[in-house]
Amino acid sequence: MGLKKKLEKDLREALRNKDERRKATIRLALAAIKNAEISKGKELDESEVIGVLSKEAKLRRESAEQFAEGGRDDLVAQEEEDLSILMEYLPAQLSQGEIEARAREVIEEVGATDLAQMGDVMRVLMPQLKGKADGQVVSDTVKGILSKTQ
Repeated sequence: MGLKKKLEKDLREALRNKDERRKATIRLALAAIKNAEISKGKELDESEVIGVLSKEAKLRRESAEQFAEGGRDDLVAQEEEDLSILMEYLPAQLSQGEIEARAREVIEEVGATDLAQMGDVMRVLMPQLKGKADGQVVSDTVKGILSKTQ
């Protein structure tokens, strides 16, 4: 079963169970997927759906951080609950060690030796890690590795 179909099935289940938080989160995710499909002019494939869900998860993470800075613990809890629901539909996230290992492989493959070549590394690495790791974490990891090789 595709990810979009699973979301639709889980939405029906949340409606039956009167699970308001889950219902709202899945509806927002499906709306984001629908908007992406409209802007592309075609139905999204599985990796594109994962990309949309990753973006939604990132928005929840950032919102939770901003609410925490503002002292709004009630909203932080709500965003974290939304995030945990979205994470159920995303592939398992890679650990820092796994990201670093993949980054080192790509750096070697590309032949990068300094920070000026970071873009070349990221162009190869990010499609491999899409949906499996946060882009900022990957960027920081690559930057750390390349700055040590100088």
